[in-house]
Amino acid sequence: MQLYLDGIIEQFKPVAMQGKVASYIPELEKTNKDLLGITLIDTTGTIYESGDTMHLFTIQSISKPIVLLLALIDNGEERVFEKVGKEPTGDPFNSIVRLETFDEHKPLNPMINAGAISVTALIKGSTMEEKIERILSFIKKITHNQNIKVNEAVYQSESKTGYRNRSMAYFLKDFGNIEGDVDEVLEIYFKQCSIEVTTRDLAYIGALLARDGVDIVTGERIFSARYSRIVKSYMATCGMYDGSGEFAINVGFPAKSGVGGGIMCTVLGQMGIGVFGPALDRKGNSIAGLKLLESLSKKLELSIY
Repeated sequence: MQLYLDGIIEQFKPVAMQGKVASYIPELEKTNKDLLGITLIDTTGTIYESGDTMHLFTIQSISKPIVLLLALIDNGEERVFEKVGKEPTGDPFNSIVRLETFDEHKPLNPMINAGAISVTALIKGSTMEEKIERILSFIKKITHNQNIKVNEAVYQSESKTGYRNRSMAYFLKDFGNIEGDVDEVLEIYFKQCSIEVTTRDLAYIGALLARDGVDIVTGERIFSARYSRIVKSYMATCGMYDGSGEFAINVGFPAKSGVGGGIMCTVLGQMGIGVFGPALDRKGNSIAGLKLLESLSKKLELSIY
């Protein structure tokens, strides 16, 4: 396995030259596009990794399924589904068009920005600081990494340039989807997206989902199998933006990407996978990371379809 991973890292590194790092968040534009890494953690806790696996990058949209899990724990699924739907959109992750055209005036799913902002608003806590600390603590627990923190430079960059996210949030507030202070919800959302992780952190979360909420290190049940299945269903249908259908065909297991270059995957009952490659395709997914996962899926016959 180690030789295979080393081989595909070298094979697909040149693919990064075909992509571009995210530039609409100025701080992300500084990232070296040549970086590439992958970590696999199976459900026994065995770790395989190759490439730039210890390089820190911001989690971005991969925070969406994680915060969704916490919102489900805090509120239950009935309350969560009052705020977000269950259907893929086929639109870009930052599209606002469906908010106005959809009869219920709620985001179609929590994997798009509008839906994720609605979910963030559900996190329990009496202050903004308490809510972001609960998100950080949850991620620290499920990654077994107490060094998890917010990248302040990326957070400030996101907050200063997040005009479209602000417009979505105020639109949602107007229709009663968001309760409480809109600006506070937005700052929590910007901070959750700016949390720094490694591929190993993502692989641990993927392995936790692969065991339906049972921690592979401690054996503790962190969340119910029902919540795990809800999140994996969203990842399978909506997790790769408007490239989710193509990913299902070419790779074939639940995954969530972020414009920081990360991809978190879960292979049911088998393993979690974390990938990092900051050069993105036009849909916002790691261009070399997709090639790694396609090769791995074919090699190990991992598709669930």
